[in-house]
Amino acid sequence: MVTIISYKSFEREDGEKFYALIVQGGLEAVKSKETGQNYFTAKTAQVPCTFDEVTCKSLVGSQIPGTIKKIEVEPYEYTDTQTGEVNTFSQRSVFITEEEEIVNRNVEKEAVV
Repeated sequence: MVTIISYKSFEREDGEKFYALIVQGGLEAVKSKETGQNYFTAKTAQVPCTFDEVTCKSLVGSQIPGTIKKIEVEPYEYTDTQTGEVNTFSQRSVFITEEEEIVNRNVEKEAVV
């Protein structure tokens, strides 16, 4: 289950505005690679939508069946707007519906057999 925690507006090249809902998964315990200590986190993902701003705002707090997974993607650069630091990433977080999760699990089981 994921929760809609916010939304963000974007502008296409042609000037048209659209929105993405920001969804957050459940609490996860993770071990720090640097300190070896455990900490809590929750994955987030942006999901484009066809809703207007009023609808996006009204959906904050709603829960949707599904999970957030990290997937491999073509490497891309991201510039931190506050520091100007440029980082290269090859993964991104995406929302996966319950149905997709079931199919993925079944495909993985068949591959193992």
